[in-house]
Amino acid sequence: MRKKLLLIFGIFSLFLLLAGCSEIKQPITPESKGLWNQYIVYPLSWLIKETAHIFGGNYGASIIVVTILVRLAILPLMIKQTRSSKAMQALQPELQKLRQKYGSKDQKTQQLLQQETMALFQKNGVNPMAGCFPLIIQMPVLIGFYHAISRTREIAQGSFLWFDLGVKDPFYILPIIAGITTFIQQKMMMAGTDNQNPQMAMMVWVMPIMIVIFAINFPSALSLYWVVGNIFMIVQTYFIKGPDLKAQATGTAGGAKK
Repeated sequence: MRKKLLLIFGIFSLFLLLAGCSEIKQPITPESKGLWNQYIVYPLSWLIKETAHIFGGNYGASIIVVTILVRLAILPLMIKQTRSSKAMQALQPELQKLRQKYGSKDQKTQQLLQQETMALFQKNGVNPMAGCFPLIIQMPVLIGFYHAISRTREIAQGSFLWFDLGVKDPFYILPIIAGITTFIQQKMMMAGTDNQNPQMAMMVWVMPIMIVIFAINFPSALSLYWVVGNIFMIVQTYFIKGPDLKAQATGTAGGAKK
């Protein structure tokens, strides 16, 4: 879990690095050179603009539709990640036994613990880092959205509801919604897992706070993308992890009666 936290922080640091590069001031066009521009930024810019035409030039509605399309495209990966998470939870009793067996903190014992743990994962076909894959897949798209919005005049100058897409939300409503929906999504994803793990419990709070900080400082269009993506994830998680969510709700209710 500690490695997972470091990986997530590293990904967000990379996001900040790429988002601040000098190329961000260069308009994106069909003639833009480089793999990043040709295969990520320009296709997103083109897709958002073409979808906006269908909605009478409404770029906010276009971003919502394109976000849903992106989420549908990575849905198989998300389903696989959820199943891997459930399989990981099923191994917790055996993992606990290994921790007790190799309880010593010396280097040799810890190496044996790691070897036994990885052998257990391989035997059961579980990837402990699977939970990070969706985030890794999302980050290029998120950075691409940022570049497409900032480098496409039509998108940056568009408006939707109370905010302008190319600038920060003046009332901080979107960043707050982004944080709340991230929190809900994290809680739902943890349903049926080891809630006593302090590092996992910390993630429930760390991720929403990080998202709010980023959303406050970036264009509203990016926050809109994140909010819509979170809502999609919440609905998706509800259908995939329905039994776990119901069991957690029943357990909470039962605990309240005691």
